[in-house]
Order: sequence, then C-alpha cells, then structure tokens
Amino acid sequence: QVQVAESGGGLVQAGGSLRLSCAASAPTFAIDAMGWYRQGPGRERELVASVSKSDLPLYADSVKGRFTISRDKNKSTIYLQMNSLKPEDTAVYYCKTDVNWPIFTDYWGKGTLVTVSS
Repeated sequence: QVQVAESGGGLVQAGGSLRLSCAASAPTFAIDAMGWYRQGPGRERELVASVSKSDLPLYADSVKGRFTISRDKNKSTIYLQMNSLKPEDTAVYYCKTDVNWPIFTDYWGKGTLVTVSS
C-alpha cells in the first residue's frame, strides 16, 4: 500500500508565502504524475498544480504566476511553493500520486490545511 503524506500547511496573512511538501512511499520507477488539489469551504475539490512523469508542470489559471510546483530528483517528493497568497486560497490541500505498477492506481494523502487571513 502506497502512503502519501503532506506537510507544510498553516495560517498565513494575505500576501504571505507557504511551502507544501508531499512524499510518496512508492518505488521511484512506479511513480507517474503527482499533483496538488484543494478543497475550499463549500467547494468541490479542484486541481491546483501537477507535474508529469517527465516533469512538465500544469497549473490552474487561478494560481499561475503565484504558485510553483517542483519535484525532487528522487521523483517521489513534490513541493508547492505558494506566494502572494489570497484569502480565496484557503482550503485543505491534497497530494495525489499516480502509480503505474503493478496496475495504474492513484493514491491520495489526508490533506493539509492552509488558511489565509485577510
């Protein structure tokens, strides 16, 4: 069973920064894309940013220019650098890891809360 663990959430004032981390326990060769999703109060879960197996990033329009996703050399850890945070960024942030061996499966972490005060 693959374990996915997020860390780095917290309370920050608007305009501030936070860095989230996500580590997956799957073998490096089996990890495909990884990404960050979020679910704000009364909202559906949405994609924030993802990075493909070949390290190509993808961002939601709402975070372009403010958030940066990166991946460690070991391919099993990703980060989300969040700058210029806004109150509407308040949400629980989840990490998703796609594993392609022995079958294609996605695994989710339990989430980390980010609260941006105005």
